[in-house]
Amino acid sequence: MNLDQIYDLHVESLVRMLALRDIETETHTQRVAAAVQGLAYIWEFPSNQIVHLRRGALLHDIGKIGVPDHILRKNVPLTAEERAIISRHPAVAYELLSPLSYLRPALDIPYCHHEKWDGTGYPRGLKGRQIPFAARLFAVVDTWDALLSDRPYRLAWSVDQTRDYMRAQSGKSFEPNIVETFLSALDASNKIAFCPSASKSPSLRFADLSGISA
Repeated sequence: MNLDQIYDLHVESLVRMLALRDIETETHTQRVAAAVQGLAYIWEFPSNQIVHLRRGALLHDIGKIGVPDHILRKNVPLTAEERAIISRHPAVAYELLSPLSYLRPALDIPYCHHEKWDGTGYPRGLKGRQIPFAARLFAVVDTWDALLSDRPYRLAWSVDQTRDYMRAQSGKSFEPNIVETFLSALDASNKIAFCPSASKSPSLRFADLSGISA
């Protein structure tokens, strides 16, 4: 077993540790990790960076280890205090992962996937291209899959409802070019498919995207 395989086993162990608290977190994580790699191929993401992209996607919610169960599993809207607690999870992820040198190149997604294109995100209020590119890509597929999946506090949205939301948030939460490329890829025949998640709601699964151009 080489060093990269050992690193990947470590990442998978961390993902399973979080999944012990919330099984849907694991299934969502696996879907979006595959999806963001597909989107990265469209954007000709450097091939030597794909491994870091994948690790970052798998660990994007690892900071939720620091969120109490009564908040993480709450089935009614959060209070302002509870939102503040859960909004710390990107910073917690940074604190957990940054001491591990092999994961530092993967930190962009766990630390920055809740930043928004218009600067209203968290934890640092980054704006536009201040947000690392990997995090900008990931935010689109993460939100798409999350909205199409049941959550304790709401039922899954429809595909049309989710598509409308993504377009409405283009230029606000998300980089416009990435939203348009992503939605165009969804329409590419034989390249994108929807499959049921554990909750039977349609969720994203990327097939082979390497031949699609933006």
